[in-house]
Amino acid sequence: MYLVIITWLYVTLMMAVAEATSSTGSLLGALVTFVLYGLLPMGIVAYILGTPGRKRAIRAREHAQQAAYDAQQAAQRAPAPMASPVEPSPEAASAATSVAPDAGGHAAAATQGPLVAPVRKEP
Repeated sequence: MYLVIITWLYVTLMMAVAEATSSTGSLLGALVTFVLYGLLPMGIVAYILGTPGRKRAIRAREHAQQAAYDAQQAAQRAPAPMASPVEPSPEAASAATSVAPDAGGHAAAATQGPLVAPVRKEP
């Protein structure tokens, strides 16, 4: 890809030099020739040919960010190691394995304690 771009820029540079050194040419004409025949078209071609590489880089960056986020979520969900062989209380066990709210995506099915009665429709 770069070989074609460099070659075309060389050709247009030689065209600009020929125009600048011509008896009827001018430096402004040489500059316009180089920019309009060389830099502008090759800039567009380089941008178009570089699109797949940019997409790959964006996709790789998104995958890296997703992997970092997944690792962070897995570290937060991992239970804390227990120091003693004693059975932990239910509150301590639920606190150690708790995750972010609505992490499971399921609707709440029951109340948390025996003191709160479930709400029902009256018959």
